[in-house]
Amino acid sequence: MDWNSLIKGFKAYLQLERSLSPNSVDAYLRDIRKFVEFLEIKGWKITALQVEMKHLEKFIFWINELGLGERTQARIISGLKAFYKFLLVEDLLDTAPTDLLEGPRLERKIPEVLSVEEVNAVLDSIDLSTPHGTRNRAMLETLYACGLRVSELINLRLTNLYPEIGFVKVIGKNNKERIVPIGDSALKHINFYLEGVRRAQMNIHPDHENFVFLNRRGKKLTRVMLFMVVKDATLAAGIDKTVSPHTFRHSFATHLVEGGADLKAVQDMLGHESITTTEIYTHLDREFLRETILNFHPRGK
Repeated sequence: MDWNSLIKGFKAYLQLERSLSPNSVDAYLRDIRKFVEFLEIKGWKITALQVEMKHLEKFIFWINELGLGERTQARIISGLKAFYKFLLVEDLLDTAPTDLLEGPRLERKIPEVLSVEEVNAVLDSIDLSTPHGTRNRAMLETLYACGLRVSELINLRLTNLYPEIGFVKVIGKNNKERIVPIGDSALKHINFYLEGVRRAQMNIHPDHENFVFLNRRGKKLTRVMLFMVVKDATLAAGIDKTVSPHTFRHSFATHLVEGGADLKAVQDMLGHESITTTEIYTHLDREFLRETILNFHPRGK
């Protein structure tokens, strides 16, 4: 089979069996085509089923020579591994040439987080007397209370709110559902927003009536709008950090872990498939560690 036919099948596999987002699918396909481009440059007229480890090693050396960053290289290698896994699933190969392929070792970046005091400052900076103040406060309260991703917040639906028991149902990556607790403060501000005059008088688009957070045209918010709300609130609070909506998710997880929450419980609330991803939040500032040792270690006092 030629490359184009296999890539077409790979695309269907990613969409239907892996249920990946359009952006992720496009990224995988670009990476495979980059490898095909490399083979053409080298003049190697081989099919995907004829690729050997030596070809892959030459390709990795090539993208390194191009000056691509380590994370980009790692992503490309991940795409190749996924492609050959697809060929194995389809019984087109017995073994994959990517089995022993290793990418660059990446340092795990510690995400930027806000302290509890900084989170409160951002929330308190929002002027509730402005047209969208109650909505913006409710959004940021919910981001921090539930540790939601941007897409999860803007797609939050009224029918997935369960205030009487203090939970929300979240539709996460790959349409996976999870139930997350939500605190009284967030519920209070959501209620202020939903029962407010502005929401009640809004001409809501028929297809968007079930979304919790709406823009002035009665449609669900965009990602860009949420980033702007966070940026404005951070500036108003006078916080000199690079803060995005995802910062509230990082802060949510970090504060839970620092408070002694079970890592598996945090994993479930964040919707992480692997506990390894959640372990990034076990980073604690040095002063916190120092105080812990001094307070609890038998030889620390």
